[in-house]
Amino acid sequence: MSSSSPTPAANRLAHETSPYLLQHAHNPVDWYPWGPEALARAQAEQKPILVSIGYAACHWCHVMERESFENEQVARVMNAHFVCIKVDREERPDVDQIYMDAVQAMGIQGGWPLNVLLTPEAKPFYGGTYFPPGNWVKLLENVAQAYAGEHRAELEGSAERFVQVLRASELEKYGAARELVSTAVSDEEFKLLAYNLAQRFDRERGGTNRAPKFPMPSIWRFLLRAHHISGSQQILNQVNLTLREMAWGGIYDQVGGGWARYSVDAEWLVPHFEKMLYDNGQLLSLYSEAFQVTQEPLYREVVLQTVAWVRRELTNPEGGFYSSLDADSEGEEGKFYVWTREELQAVLGEEEPLAAAYYQCTGLGNWEHGNNILHRRQSDADFATEHMLEAHVLAKLIHGWQKQLLAARANRVRPGLDDKVLTGWNALMLSGLLAAYRAFGEQEFLDLALRNAEFLQANLRDGPRLYRTWKNGRATINGFLEDYALVIEAYISLYEATFAESWLREAEALTTYVLDNFFDPTEQQFFYTDASAEPLIARKKELFDNVIPGSNSVMAHNLLRLGRHLENTDYQALATAMLGQVQALVAKEPQHLTNWASLYVALLRPGAEIAITGPEAEAFRAQLSQRFLPNEVLAGSLTASALPLLEGRTGGDQTTLYVCRDRACQLPVHTVPEALAQLAQ
Repeated sequence: MSSSSPTPAANRLAHETSPYLLQHAHNPVDWYPWGPEALARAQAEQKPILVSIGYAACHWCHVMERESFENEQVARVMNAHFVCIKVDREERPDVDQIYMDAVQAMGIQGGWPLNVLLTPEAKPFYGGTYFPPGNWVKLLENVAQAYAGEHRAELEGSAERFVQVLRASELEKYGAARELVSTAVSDEEFKLLAYNLAQRFDRERGGTNRAPKFPMPSIWRFLLRAHHISGSQQILNQVNLTLREMAWGGIYDQVGGGWARYSVDAEWLVPHFEKMLYDNGQLLSLYSEAFQVTQEPLYREVVLQTVAWVRRELTNPEGGFYSSLDADSEGEEGKFYVWTREELQAVLGEEEPLAAAYYQCTGLGNWEHGNNILHRRQSDADFATEHMLEAHVLAKLIHGWQKQLLAARANRVRPGLDDKVLTGWNALMLSGLLAAYRAFGEQEFLDLALRNAEFLQANLRDGPRLYRTWKNGRATINGFLEDYALVIEAYISLYEATFAESWLREAEALTTYVLDNFFDPTEQQFFYTDASAEPLIARKKELFDNVIPGSNSVMAHNLLRLGRHLENTDYQALATAMLGQVQALVAKEPQHLTNWASLYVALLRPGAEIAITGPEAEAFRAQLSQRFLPNEVLAGSLTASALPLLEGRTGGDQTTLYVCRDRACQLPVHTVPEALAQLAQ
């Protein structure tokens, strides 16, 4: 195949495993995957690079593909003047991060598809998101002309300036380290932090006050921790309002369980219908923890349904979890999930009027084209009272409606599945399942979690290292800090849920690798990429918590927890130093740093180390785990163990609990209520 003319049958992307890249394998564009071949060609031919970044479940990525990348004439312009590279942002978040930052530095709102124009040295000089075909062609022709003519030096100069911006330290850029006065956490600063976050709340419909509305689980998980140490009813009310409104909204799949990525409005009604593994994993953790605090039945229902959905629709035969479900089916967004009144009548028969009232459906439709997005506006108790039904009768009816609608929906054309397995996202779901297991004690949650952990160990672990992605029996791309940090977090939780010491040792081995290969001692933070990774134009650090908590904040939590389990004071000191670098920023702008804010709580009120030994250790663990104990660490064994928290404490025939704080232990006790009384002191 010649390097400049595409083969209509397939281009180079046909050899990739990413479903997103494979979607473009038959475009007339002469696509390359990101890698040395494409970059070398750009250098050899001195051609600018066009890098186009998206992901399989992205609606506007599909639109741009349909309008531009499948169009022969558009492809001709792209192929003639550029080396064209396609990137799956989920497989290569390192590449995405750099060029997203570049586009934002240009003053352009980021998003996907992300289309960026680079010099042959991969330095960015222009970019944007979705372009209609006419504008796209005009832009490419203008840039090609400018680059081939007298404006090349100007474009290269501007690329140089953007690279300088990209290479600046995040800590320097946001003034975090410069404001560092003291690393001591304090109640006063914590109150300021909570106050600053509260300014963002939507007090009517929950969430933060804007549309589109994203679930942002790390905000509400932080607030559960803030409530835990402060007892503030106001904080808990905001959490409950948000969790209820989200669970009643269209963002939650009322028929099959599971969550869409965000709602386009301020009411949680109209979702952007794609369902992502990372959201669902974190929302399992959030709703499970909220149940521990409140015992609210709605939260239990959401967790059970979401786990059932993950098992049914996102689990591969080997125990790995797929990445996402598309928003579109049959070329229409949301078609799989919405219902007309006629469709509901055909499925539910004479029960349809009651179901339509429950799910807020109308003849005209509550969305476009006469369609309804199923959602709720009142509690089951209020609905039952209003319709003169016994609570148990309504519960039975709802269960029947869900079953019938799910069966009917199974006959529809399904949304596309992104069936690659991503390590970090799997770890988020693994942590979510473990949170659900702690809260509800359901054995199947632990079984699903263990199967997934064993899958990760067997398929994505290579000695001390992790891979990022797996598909069709093949693991590719070296892991990023996100992958390591989230797997370590999940494995520590797996140890606390099973008392199988091997998981703690796995977490320790991965932590050693991260310290050796990602750490920057000058800034006391970790780089996003491994020291041995392919060098990009900048080596970045992820500071902020976004829809997924930032990898540095997750790593700092890990060092604190693991440090307490292993009595490793260096780990604990490093966690404190990492927070110290961003502490002033956390207090000032907590909405972007809520996982760091949770670390603040863990350092402000460290909680206890709890060790359980003896024949009933597992039963005692199960009882303790039902409580919300976010800052406690839990160790245990049925037999002798060399772990620091268990040393010299095992082997007796009576089950014993030890509650220790600040290296001082209270008297051993033999029942969970006695241990809880000591924790409350």
